[in-house]
Amino acid sequence: MPGSLTNTAENLMLDWVNGVGTPTRPTPPLKVALMTANGDDATNGTEVTGGSYARQTLVVPAAVAGASSNSANLVWTGMPAATIVGVEIWDSAAVPVRLWHEALPSSRNVLAGDEFRLPAGSLSQVLS
Repeated sequence: MPGSLTNTAENLMLDWVNGVGTPTRPTPPLKVALMTANGDDATNGTEVTGGSYARQTLVVPAAVAGASSNSANLVWTGMPAATIVGVEIWDSAAVPVRLWHEALPSSRNVLAGDEFRLPAGSLSQVLS
């Protein structure tokens, strides 16, 4: 499921590639947030709240052929009852910056206390 860079991330990348200004690298670690309503390149989605939900750390290897994906399973335990429709990737700055968003291929319902899992390789970041 390939995602989309946010306008913020696109601008950072273009400024870096073009040698314009001094773009700031996102603050690691990157975090995966689950969404109950998807946003777009300019607007945040609606993040899950409640239960034991917390953003999970994204682990990715170096990109190959313009693509990368999560190298470890992402697991949320003690979820609140929710319908998960997408994910967003945020940095860990004091005021976090949203970098990337992706709709799930199909929404997933979770009950209170359930576990939600995204297997390794399921979040693809592709530049073309």
